[in-house]
Amino acid sequence: MILSIACLISCSNSTFKQPDFILGNWIRLNDKLYQKTYENWKPDFTGIGFTLQKNDTVFKEILSIVEKKGHLYLKVKGVNEQPTLFKFTEQTKVSFTCENPKNEFPKKIQYSIVNDTLRAVISDRKNSIDFIFVKSQF
Repeated sequence: MILSIACLISCSNSTFKQPDFILGNWIRLNDKLYQKTYENWKPDFTGIGFTLQKNDTVFKEILSIVEKKGHLYLKVKGVNEQPTLFKFTEQTKVSFTCENPKNEFPKKIQYSIVNDTLRAVISDRKNSIDFIFVKSQF
């Protein structure tokens, strides 16, 4: 009985798998005028997101998907003083949602892919920003 409960608890923590669909180099389609935003994900689930305005980097974040205590997190460095962790709360083969209710903005990050288009949505209760990406050669 105790073994069954322990297995149930440990199995429930491992339902999230690293999302292969985000791997690769992506360029944003719905950017602001004169800006180009890129998100590049390596096979080890580390990545970088950055925005160029002409030849200047105006935004940069270091991304990774990490496991801690049996749960997956999206880790974002370079935006706040300390890295921010967003805990995976939902996942399918083509999407995932991660959340951090203590973060000022965003509180929720959702990624999904349809055909060859990657969509990332960052949001809180009042605001939402869509990022629409396609594969890039960059």
